[in-house]
This record gives sequence, C-alpha cells and structure tokens, in this order.
Amino acid sequence: MLVTIKKYKESIGYGISLALLFFLLRWLEIRLLIFSHQYEIYVGAIAILFTALGIWLANKITSPKTIIIEKEVLVNDIPFTVNEEVLSQLKISKRELEVLSLMASGKSNQEIAAQLYVSLSTIKTHAANLFEKLDAKRRTQAIETAKKLQILP
Repeated sequence: MLVTIKKYKESIGYGISLALLFFLLRWLEIRLLIFSHQYEIYVGAIAILFTALGIWLANKITSPKTIIIEKEVLVNDIPFTVNEEVLSQLKISKRELEVLSLMASGKSNQEIAAQLYVSLSTIKTHAANLFEKLDAKRRTQAIETAKKLQILP
C-alpha cells in the first residue's frame, strides 16, 4: 500500500493542485458575476424578503379565529310536565302556548298560521303577546325563557 502511494504521489499532487485551481477559478467567476449583477441581486433579495414578509403577515391577519362557546345543557330523566303555576302567573293562554311550542319546533309564522287555521296577523299578535309576557325581544329569547320556566320541554 505504501509503495502504491509513493508511486502515484506526483499524480495525486497534480490532481489536488488542479482541484484547488478549479475552485479558485469558480470562486473568481462567481465574484465577477456578483459584481457585474450586484443591483439585480440586491433587488431580488429585497423582493424575496418582502414576499416572505407579505405571506407571513397575510397568514397572521386572515387566520381563522375559533371561538368556543360553552353552554350548560340540562338533561332530566323525569318526564316533562308543564308548570301550570307559571302559566297562570304569566296569563299565557292555551293558544299562545300552542303557538310557542310550534315556534320552538322551528316553524315560521306562516307555517304556524297554516297549521292552526288562523290568519298570519293572529299569529303575529300571539307572538307579540308572548314576547311581552316572557319579557323577550326575539323568538329564541322567548323559547329559552319558556324552557327555563318549564313551560316548554
């Protein structure tokens, strides 16, 4: 092994010197290329920097905001019975209770009127009376209040 290294020592030296000369020439070529196109390189670097900044900023601004709302849901194993005492205190009639239960099932005023065979204005009157008696401004508020008072299941 030692004999073969001595035998090719001159060739290995020439190979290493040629490789170093090649790397030196490539380095000088790259330096010349950089100096001749330095403005384009600076503009390109700034463009890449601002593009990356724009992408990062857009992701920060437009990222979806997740809001978790926790709401207590009461589940009873006892069969539901209407609280007649509250009904009499609030003076809610059977027809208004029927309209309220149909509202809770998700029906529109027009559908409630068709199902009960009354006019739309009658349903609107019943709804307005219910809102006043339950101190609510919207259907959802009225339904929620009625469930809390055990008027609706």
